Amino acid sequence: MILAVNPTRMELLKLKKRVKVAKRGHKLLKEKRDGLMREFMNIIKESKSLREQIEERLSSAFKKFIIASSMMTPETIGEALMSSKKKTSLSCAYKNIMGVRVPEFSFASEGDILSYGFLGTSGELDLSLKEFSSILEDLVKLAEIEKKAELLAEEIEKTRRRVNALEYVMIPNLEETVKYINMKLSEIERMNITTVMKVKELIQE
Repeated sequence: MILAVNPTRMELLKLKKRVKVAKRGHKLLKEKRDGLMREFMNIIKESKSLREQIEERLSSAFKKFIIASSMMTPETIGEALMSSKKKTSLSCAYKNIMGVRVPEFSFASEGDILSYGFLGTSGELDLSLKEFSSILEDLVKLAEIEKKAELLAEEIEKTRRRVNALEYVMIPNLEETVKYINMKLSEIERMNITTVMKVKELIQE
C-alpha cells in the first residue's frame, strides 16, 4: 500500500531513512525472537525433566503415607503432623532475560519436620514426611521455571507480531512508496525536459 505522502525529493530521502531503520529494527527483533525461542526451549526441557522427577517422588511419598495411615490412628497422624517445628520462608527477586523480567524464588527452611515422639508412629510416616519436605523446594523451583516459560512465551508472541508487522506491512509499504515517488519524480523530470525542449524550439523559431 502506497503511503499518503507528497512525491518530493525531501520525502524520498525521509522514506529511504525509514526503510533503513525499519530493516535494522526487523533484523534486531528477529534476533531477539530467535534468542527468546532458544531460552524458552531450554526452560521447557528443564521444566519437563523436573516435573517428571517431582511426580515420581510424590507418588513414592504418598505410597509411604498411605502405608503409615493404615498402621496408625487418624488422631496420632494428626498430632504428629501438627507437632512439626519446621519453618519455611520464600522470597522473590527478579532478573532480566533478553528484556523480559522474570522471577527467581529463594527457598529457605529451618527446624526439623520430625518433631513428634516415635512412640505410636510408623517409620513409613517418617520417610513420607521427609520426602514431602524435600520435594517442597523443587516444587518452588518448578513454579519459578514455569512462570519464566509463561512470561517468555508472551514476549515471543509480542516480538513475533512486531516482526511480522515490519516484514509484511511496514517495510513493503515503505518500499512501495519509495518506488512510487521515484516513478513520479522521473515523470516530473521527463515533463520538465520536454517543456525545456519545447521552449528552446520556440526561441529558435
